[in-house]
Amino acid sequence: MAQVQRMSRLMIKTLRDDPADAETASHKLLVRAGYVRRTAAGIWTWLPLGKKVLENVSRVIREEMDAIGAQEVLLPALLPKEPYEATGRWEEYGDQLFRLQDRKGADYLLGPTHEEIFTLMVKDQCTSYKDLPVMLYQIQTKYRDEARPRSGVLRGREFQMKDSYSFDTTDEGLEESYRLHREAYQKIFQRLGLDYRIVSAVSGAMGGSASEEFLAPAAAGEDTFVDCPACDYAANTEAVTVTVPAVDGSAHGPVEELDTPDTPTIETLAEHLGVPASATLKNLLVKVDGEIVAVGVPGDREVDLGKLGEHLAPATVELVTAEDFTGRDDLVRGYVGPQGRGGTSRALGATGEGKSFKYLADPRVAPGTAWITGANKDGKHARNVVAGRDFEVDQYLDVVVVEPGDPCPSCGAGLRIDRAIEIGHIFQLGRKYADAFQLDVLGQNGKPARVTMGSYGIGVSRAVAALAEQTFDESGLCWPREIAPADVHVVAAGKAKQTELALEVGDKLGAAGLRVLVDDRAGVSPGVKFTDAELLGIPKILVAGRRAAEGVVELKDRRTGEREELTVEEAVARLSA
Repeated sequence: MAQVQRMSRLMIKTLRDDPADAETASHKLLVRAGYVRRTAAGIWTWLPLGKKVLENVSRVIREEMDAIGAQEVLLPALLPKEPYEATGRWEEYGDQLFRLQDRKGADYLLGPTHEEIFTLMVKDQCTSYKDLPVMLYQIQTKYRDEARPRSGVLRGREFQMKDSYSFDTTDEGLEESYRLHREAYQKIFQRLGLDYRIVSAVSGAMGGSASEEFLAPAAAGEDTFVDCPACDYAANTEAVTVTVPAVDGSAHGPVEELDTPDTPTIETLAEHLGVPASATLKNLLVKVDGEIVAVGVPGDREVDLGKLGEHLAPATVELVTAEDFTGRDDLVRGYVGPQGRGGTSRALGATGEGKSFKYLADPRVAPGTAWITGANKDGKHARNVVAGRDFEVDQYLDVVVVEPGDPCPSCGAGLRIDRAIEIGHIFQLGRKYADAFQLDVLGQNGKPARVTMGSYGIGVSRAVAALAEQTFDESGLCWPREIAPADVHVVAAGKAKQTELALEVGDKLGAAGLRVLVDDRAGVSPGVKFTDAELLGIPKILVAGRRAAEGVVELKDRRTGEREELTVEEAVARLSA
């Protein structure tokens, strides 16, 4: 018999008003419906109905992970410092890592992710190629010290996550494990009822090569992604690339110095010269691990610092300050240009003497393109500064902020931009972590074989919020049946006869194998009960109302609003079919 939960015995307190600090629909509704309560900034308590939804998401994930042969384990959340120090992530995670010490002064952390610990576990357990391939997963609490936790359970400091890892002896084996996970994720998100996109992504602090994100489009999303209306291309904006055709720079004249007083910005320069901002070259100065680096982009585009940081990880990237110009005569604030560096990577000031700094550029600053840019003199710019002739680029990186209409890397059509919630991420890690811990097994040839890995994550608590964001309406939550806290919400519309019938039909539905929530609360008006039924979002609402004495109930579909009157027997048969 499935569970029948009576609301008169359920710990639940619904709210009529939105929490004062709530901005997103999921935050407002999960709190108002009594699914979660805030414990501290970014830390949430899951109340009985919320815990049921969370466990239903976990159940779907477990079933699909088990179906591809993955094995569930449970690793500790409190972890020693040394494994993360060995991979460099003790420092790379920076302030996001929760660090602590025990009474003896030994360093520990609260796990943000578990690549290191899984690698060490497999090193201990698997010694031969016969032990591989193996896929392992856990559903565990993770911790990240978010600077600004917000949006309820969407962006917390403590959260539930499924992370799994594959271990293979060959790259072909890794590709197969990656394919299995990709297909499992598609099944998981389809079963959960999520609208999602699979997009190309960057690996970031996780490391590795191939990487894809699963994104749930939603206005509350903190990720932006692009897709192409003309082909199947889709990518996180940080992973979008640009291809620039070859440019013939031979027709450009010699460099011409221009008198441009009081024009330290692109806007003032373009206005002074009467040219579009796209004709100018913007040179953004940043510090990479403390060293000044210039980043060149067309003047009408902005540098995506997140994108730049991903390209240069694990290095730390920050903007320069006024103090950084002290003692740097080669860096004329507002008038920096890349010319004069030649093959020596030196930027020359007015005196002809300078200090070396690296010059990075977006691919749009292609060899042969000509620009108006700083002349490295106060109040002076230069025209006809040609990439490849007058300056060299040390490294090309896709670093501009993507804009609607930018060309699709696959077909050239204009890209669209939308917001989404990241609900899953899969990586082909390769041998980064295996190298760090010398994870070898005895190969078929009798020699040590280095293991290659994959890493695959799903935000369990985040998936709950994403579903709330995608399915809510003006009346409240609207859960898909697979993850709803009950299949049917039976409402007794007040009087003793209605309550008696509601409990009777609830028991019959339970006996038929359905999960049932019965609102049998005494002293609560029918209006409040109906409002709560809409707010809680259970897929089917069955009302024992004015025709209860006749054994007739009203069945309502929460999503469509369709209603019909049925006998108890008909309702039980319909709902249990």
